[in-house]
Amino acid sequence: MRVLTGIQPSGDLHIGNYFGSIKQMVEAQNESQTFAFIANYHAMTSVSNGKRLGELTMQCATDFLALGIDPKKSVFWVQSDVKEVLELYWVLSSFTPMGLLERAHSYKDKTAKGIAANHSLFSYPVLMAADILLYGSEVVPVGKDQIQHVEIARDIAIKFNNQYGDILTIPEFRVQEEVQTVPGIDGQKMSKSYKNVVNIFGDEKSQLKTIKKIVTENVAVEEPKEYETCNVYNMAKLFLEGENLKALQERYKRGGEGHGHFKVYLAEVMWEYFREYREKREYFEAHQDEVRDILDMGAIKAREAALPTIEKIRSATGIKY
Repeated sequence: MRVLTGIQPSGDLHIGNYFGSIKQMVEAQNESQTFAFIANYHAMTSVSNGKRLGELTMQCATDFLALGIDPKKSVFWVQSDVKEVLELYWVLSSFTPMGLLERAHSYKDKTAKGIAANHSLFSYPVLMAADILLYGSEVVPVGKDQIQHVEIARDIAIKFNNQYGDILTIPEFRVQEEVQTVPGIDGQKMSKSYKNVVNIFGDEKSQLKTIKKIVTENVAVEEPKEYETCNVYNMAKLFLEGENLKALQERYKRGGEGHGHFKVYLAEVMWEYFREYREKREYFEAHQDEVRDILDMGAIKAREAALPTIEKIRSATGIKY
């Protein structure tokens, strides 16, 4: 089973990235053929400073390795290091109806939030389809908001195959129901675009300061509180299970604590959860040449995996004559 995921290097990694995608990919390494890439072409829709994009790409690679991506188990590379993805992006554009892209929720949501409308943002799903289809991906772990993009990739692949034969693998999405959408500090889906994230790495005081901004209901300290609709609880439950989760629920139902107490508890739980990952990150931060070598080797493996598909496409479409 070939599993693929990608993440944009458009800012610090947050817990929505981790629980929505990265955690699934790390777990899949032991049972599947995994492909993980840093989507720096995609990041150009939000990062226009070249120097900054380069820095963010290395930061993202360092973070990925710290969080458990193992280059001995996974193919791990930077999107732009395999140029064939842009070639496939153009080919697939000829099989993508305008109406399909006009219905994309992500484009509508981002422009509604004030992000400038341009062609790269509009055609984002086509490049994502190229990312998926170039490597023969069978499963794509995604958050709930990305399901539509995988469905678009399927639609494009089916249309291409109807024209040229069964060249492209039809992918399936995989969503962990309990973490489909990780809430941000404002209760919306956590996203860098919405500026509502809780970052994974950083100093403890800054992390606590962000968590204290989580929007909660105004309920008296002594009163019992609803935990199922509480943004703090819905973040905390990602890190807890069993008796620890039940104990938190009881604290909500019992009353006598304010949401501020639960925010401090969330910060403590989160800080401890990522302790090992912070230590690994310190190592890779101090060994950036090693990180670059890992990415270079990953790009070689990714290109080797991509060439059979792109060669078939070149022949089928007449690009190779």
